[in-house]
Amino acid sequence: MSLTAVLRKSASTAAPLAGRIFRVGQRDYHSASALFPALKHQVNLPCKNPSLVVPFVQCFCSTVTETQRPISTEPLLRALESEIKVAQETVDYDHVEEIPKDYPFKIDDNAGQQTVILTREYEGELVRVEVHMPDVVTGEDNDVDDGNDDSQRPVQSSIPLVVTISKKCGTCLEFNCVAYADEIKIDSMSITGSETSEDQMPCDGPNFHDFDEKLKKGFHKYLEIRGIKASTTNFLHEYMINKDSREYMGWLSNLKQFIEA
Repeated sequence: MSLTAVLRKSASTAAPLAGRIFRVGQRDYHSASALFPALKHQVNLPCKNPSLVVPFVQCFCSTVTETQRPISTEPLLRALESEIKVAQETVDYDHVEEIPKDYPFKIDDNAGQQTVILTREYEGELVRVEVHMPDVVTGEDNDVDDGNDDSQRPVQSSIPLVVTISKKCGTCLEFNCVAYADEIKIDSMSITGSETSEDQMPCDGPNFHDFDEKLKKGFHKYLEIRGIKASTTNFLHEYMINKDSREYMGWLSNLKQFIEA
């Protein structure tokens, strides 16, 4: 009997078996692996030419896998793709600010992080600045009144900074600041010793705004000498805006990959 006749006769025997396995496979696609040995036994193909069965098994497994993909994610994926396209067309996300040659700090910028770290040494001290994403203000926000003493000053974009100055003995002086285009405002400050653990909260001292004017000017000069001044932070404004755009594009891409997986 020819091979064609064998296949025609055996296929009629294997069809009911394949139908039963397919119905089981709808509940658990792992059971599809049982189909290959069953068909091989029913058809009794020579071992030298198994290629006649492999395409059928591949087609069957592919069909089962496709039925498992959640259709409910398709609208979300389309929305993400649309958002990515809009961001690519409207945001200069791939632009990187050129660092000035005379910039006094080393910049440590890691992708996926919301902050940038600046470091430098000054007369045996380590000056570390943690730069956060900018608070960008548009023209529509100029009438906002937050009730603080600075409410008379026009509202403008700003960058939150945490400045830490460390001595070799381990003592640190920390300033929480906000950098504007024309000035740097100190909100609070604290000092920690070398034996202070991370679980302990250092004393912030009195409200910085309650300090004597001469004392406030003295601390502003103290930071300025160490590189914390408008000429330094103005560069950071554009730098952090561009970083924010890059991080947003990366976040959208990672989110899309997660949904597709």
